[in-house]
Amino acid sequence: MILLRSLTLSLFATLFASLAMPSHMAHARDGKPGLALEDFFKGKTYAYGRFGAINGTTRTFRVDLTGRLRGDVLTLREDFIYDDGERDTKTWIFTRTGPGTYSGTREDVIGETTVRVRGNVARFTYRVDLNPGGKPNIVRFHDKLTLKSDGTLRNTALVTKFLLPVARVKVNFARTLSGAKAIRP
Repeated sequence: MILLRSLTLSLFATLFASLAMPSHMAHARDGKPGLALEDFFKGKTYAYGRFGAINGTTRTFRVDLTGRLRGDVLTLREDFIYDDGERDTKTWIFTRTGPGTYSGTREDVIGETTVRVRGNVARFTYRVDLNPGGKPNIVRFHDKLTLKSDGTLRNTALVTKFLLPVARVKVNFARTLSGAKAIRP
């Protein structure tokens, strides 16, 4: 249960949504709309997600996100509410490092991650110790965020340990709570 709880708590990031192209999209190199993290997470965003482990265990949750932008730094607070009533809060700090690239840190992430955005897709990987303060239990998340034509963002993540898949996560983001409920995985 600790492994499952820790895996779901470290979802995070998994993060991004938009409603209108002018305020939530940048133009990619080919002139088509693309993903701009600092625009997506300014203000409130909502998400619903599902975690599924290889042992058949599933867990569903809602995330209320609040983003603050100061210069090139996006601070993204994630308030998790699990269907069993458990709550948790995580905070990502994303810093723009160049066109379509960001560095990211979070309190449960080992080191930092590099987010690479190409068009409407962002990809990043990061390691999390699921047993902080005890014997290390490190897994890696491989996140792929895809901006959909309806202005919502879909995150699919593969969780691995020793290069073997141990879980999958799906999180769907929207600018409104009702919008997020409508696309709940």
